[in-house]
Amino acid sequence: MSLNYSDPGWTDERVTILKQLWSDGLSASQIAAELGYIKRNAVIGKVHRLGLSRRAKSPSSAAPRPRKQRSAGQPMRVQRPQLGGNTGLAYDYEFETDPVEAPEIIIPFAQRKLLTQLTSNSCRWPVGDPSGPDFFFCGGDAAEGRSYCSFHCCLAYQPPSDRRRAGKWARRGTSGGTFA
Repeated sequence: MSLNYSDPGWTDERVTILKQLWSDGLSASQIAAELGYIKRNAVIGKVHRLGLSRRAKSPSSAAPRPRKQRSAGQPMRVQRPQLGGNTGLAYDYEFETDPVEAPEIIIPFAQRKLLTQLTSNSCRWPVGDPSGPDFFFCGGDAAEGRSYCSFHCCLAYQPPSDRRRAGKWARRGTSGGTFA
């Protein structure tokens, strides 16, 4: 970008013309073209620095366009959900629609442990609401090299095919299954 030394800048005369054209309702681009050697953004910046009043939008752009009335015989258009991206290879998961009851597991009081009572061989499966007073961990004997007992291992570690087949309860860790 080369400097143009014939640019007169913002002289008092040009500021007066700017104020007059602005009050006449010309756009910043039109004012810049009228003044010459001035860009649209320079006009906007000068108007802002001078504190000139903002102009109201024209009535055609300010008011929303009136809608046509729908005839009684015309069905209402229902918007369909939009899918984004390439969905050609997306897997269509099927979920159970009926809610499945989670198996009720009763853990003996002697086996239940608090966080401070857990050892490396304790099952760390959380039971209940962590913010509630009756929250505890399973505390059973953990399976070899695992964090959970054999029953909770079956809930926590499932092959992907079992998860799809079992539906939503499998992802929440409450579906039944075989356990050792």
